[in-house]
Amino acid sequence: MEVSRTHRRVPVVESSQPSAARFAAHDAAYAAGFGEEDSHRAGLIATELATNLVKHATGGELLVRDMGGPSQTVELIAIDRGPGIDNIARSLADGHSTAGSSGTGLGAVQRLADSFDIYSEKPRGTVVLARVCAGRGQPKPERPLTVGAVSIAKNGEPVCGDSWQVAQRPDSALVIVADGLGHGIAAREASIAAIATINPRQNGDIATRLRIMHDGLRHTRGAAAAIAEICLRPGLVKFAGVGNISGTIYRPGVTRHTVSLNGTLGHEARTFREYSYPWEPSATLVMHSDGLGTHWSLDDYRGLYQRHPAVIAAVLYRDFSRQRDDVTVVVGREAA
Repeated sequence: MEVSRTHRRVPVVESSQPSAARFAAHDAAYAAGFGEEDSHRAGLIATELATNLVKHATGGELLVRDMGGPSQTVELIAIDRGPGIDNIARSLADGHSTAGSSGTGLGAVQRLADSFDIYSEKPRGTVVLARVCAGRGQPKPERPLTVGAVSIAKNGEPVCGDSWQVAQRPDSALVIVADGLGHGIAAREASIAAIATINPRQNGDIATRLRIMHDGLRHTRGAAAAIAEICLRPGLVKFAGVGNISGTIYRPGVTRHTVSLNGTLGHEARTFREYSYPWEPSATLVMHSDGLGTHWSLDDYRGLYQRHPAVIAAVLYRDFSRQRDDVTVVVGREAA
């Protein structure tokens, strides 16, 4: 099973940095197999988002990734830490500006992108999601889950030591998050090896799959990992984890935290146990590595659970990343 791509993080806090954001978007477009026109479009979106961060925000960054696979999609996520937008609808209208510019930034991004979403709350800040598909296509429907994620290496490391993947069937989805011990290349190798032990086409209980993962990691430095299987009929989440991978099943007013057992896969793991939790169509699954703090609640963000899962993941990363570790947040919600 192919490992999902991690994000390239581009800090944007001063006027010379939008060019770095544009180059990062062009690199991702090249990796996705874009032609010249679509590459230019991705670069324009990155430039507009980064320029907005410089003009309007405090502490901004742009996350860029080629989403991989046959989708030929580049994902751009702009994140800032304030002050937030008073009126989102007005900010998307051409000609609106609070900084003396032409005011076409967010409106242009929405038109140029094939998929767009935004969340803003004063004074916390704003997250903007834009996905660009080759040939002005639309991202293929993700059934049964709509999925979003943020996965970023620790500052100073060449690669992210975390890996994640989602495999979908018509009535179920398998979500995997793995965190290689430590950081850097060896941690990345361990987390990729953890994903590679799982064959999504084969059936089997979650605890057995986790045990197979444990055996398959003995040649590596080891990893924490968790597997969640969402079964729509009946409404059920099966979960098994070893190490510090957190899982949360959320719907408004109700939060359930999943259980992961102590140990390190590939080295010291004595117990493999599957736990079951109810799943309802309105629910959202959040899984993350220990690079994200655990003291968060979606109830603290008005309307956030209704936004695209990638936006949810980005908000949680912004507000709860520990800043001293690799961090991965994967969010899935049943498709409408």
